[in-house]
Amino acid sequence: MAGQGTDAMNIYTRKGDSGNTRLFSGEQVSKDDLRVQTYGTMDEFQAQLGMARAFIRDASLNCVVYGIQQDISAACAELASNPETFSRLKRRIGRADAEKLEKKIDELIATYGLPDGFVIPGRAPDSAAAHVARTVCRRAERMLVMLNREVPEFDELLIYINRLSDFLFVLAWSLEVIFIVENVAREVIKDGAK
Repeated sequence: MAGQGTDAMNIYTRKGDSGNTRLFSGEQVSKDDLRVQTYGTMDEFQAQLGMARAFIRDASLNCVVYGIQQDISAACAELASNPETFSRLKRRIGRADAEKLEKKIDELIATYGLPDGFVIPGRAPDSAAAHVARTVCRRAERMLVMLNREVPEFDELLIYINRLSDFLFVLAWSLEVIFIVENVAREVIKDGAK
């Protein structure tokens, strides 16, 4: 049972009860520290990406979102570090990661186009979830802009997050187009069966 014996693992440590937390780099900061708020928002974004991925039935797009989730995990570790401990990280988000997103954006636009005007989310669950992820991504970007002003070490990550919100808009639109096409095809098949 949790909490009993020396071998038991607990989810709670009581170390954060005072309103402080320890960064990956080891330094202790307040839980409302801008760095903590930024990677907390990224964590929220990560969860929303998971929600979107749970709805996405297209295997290749699902795989792309999973890869982005791995990037966000790396970004959170980066944000919970400081310049002196960056060398301990397995990886940092860089220009190549943003370029990979640009390539995927171009592919999706070539296949599904772009909307003519404003998009009102809600026609398809996967598309709507991608739109929510996009808005959380934008909030994470705003937090990152503030943090990068204080600790100017996250230029590459900022470029990536900016490109990622663009990708999520295009992804959401693509998922909506897929949904519309599938519904039209179902109606044609149903009408043909009469």
